[in-house]
Amino acid sequence: MTKKVLFLVLAGAALGILYMLYGGRSTPKGQPPLVRFSSGDLTPLKTAFNASSSSTRILVLLSPT
Repeated sequence: MTKKVLFLVLAGAALGILYMLYGGRSTPKGQPPLVRFSSGDLTPLKTAFNASSSSTRILVLLSPT
């Protein structure tokens, strides 16, 4: 019985991780698509941030820790 529960928990965790990594990401209509930046090259972030200097800008940084 405990092996079944452990297997179900691990399988659920694996499915959750796969969905997070490869699941579809969408934004509402009219909003630009989501973008991922790498820590090695932040030039696209800087360009996008500076391009909208006449509007309100919000920068949110999320960390897994």
